[in-house]
Amino acid sequence: MKQNFTVRQGALDGVEAFLSVAQHRSFRKAAAELGVTPSAMSQAVRALEERVGAVLFIRTTRSVGLTEAGERFLSRAKPAFEELVAASEVARDLGQRPAGLLRLTVPPAVVPILLESLIASFCQAFPEIEVEVAANEELVDIATEGFDAGIRLGQFIAADMVAVRLTPPFPLVVVGSPEYLHRRGRPERIDDLRQHACIRIRRSDGSIAPWSFLSAQKPIEAVVSGPLIAHDFPTMLGAAVEHMGLAQVPEPMASGLVKAGKLVRVLEAFAPLAPGVFLYYPSRHQVMPKLRAFIDHVKSRTDVTENSRSAAKMR
Repeated sequence: MKQNFTVRQGALDGVEAFLSVAQHRSFRKAAAELGVTPSAMSQAVRALEERVGAVLFIRTTRSVGLTEAGERFLSRAKPAFEELVAASEVARDLGQRPAGLLRLTVPPAVVPILLESLIASFCQAFPEIEVEVAANEELVDIATEGFDAGIRLGQFIAADMVAVRLTPPFPLVVVGSPEYLHRRGRPERIDDLRQHACIRIRRSDGSIAPWSFLSAQKPIEAVVSGPLIAHDFPTMLGAAVEHMGLAQVPEPMASGLVKAGKLVRVLEAFAPLAPGVFLYYPSRHQVMPKLRAFIDHVKSRTDVTENSRSAAKMR
């Protein structure tokens, strides 16, 4: 059953003042504890009594006592107020140091290629943070679904998101199994794809993505056909390995299968560059320490990788 958490406006005003007076049995001592004047304390309690509709204290020139209504109010208000204070302290703690649950939405194909080493090193560096990775090919609303951040190819990230690069741009490669290429021949030109079985991918908006190429340094799109429409890159790669046809996928996702000899690249001269993989999140002003720690960790790892590549090129 869905609970209704609507609170009447001003319902909590004066409760802290009431609890302090009830504890000390003195408006003056309660005022000193909260750093206000006795007059302000008296006004706050009086306003609370008016809202509640009952007198909560018996006041004399020498003492302050609780009425029956005040006793009942105290028995319910004190534990509730203590829970509110505890909740504030928990929230403040998470707002001041890297701790808690970090939820990420990630395409399944990215998990083994990019995230395994990254997550392992991050969890080792920040043991008070738990990481939850939801492998999901669909583009989800990370705020509505309760995620702290997402990881996607750059072209699929909304313009109102803050993006942090995880990888440099990489080519989109066309791959096929050696058996398929032996049976159907190796395409040498983009037009040759008309005679080939092409494994396609359906986008989250329902459309089937055309294949992208560079010809004479100009981007072009090719509408291809074939026996299978997939919803994710791992399915496309699996079908290509099983000799069903050619697939166009991000190069890092196919590199392991190419090295293992299960797939072969074709049409390499026409391969376009994809923007790369990015971490994205809603706003710079809403970054909790747990996410800030992950962003800084990602940046440090990316810098190390890029510096290593630069050094290798110089050698």
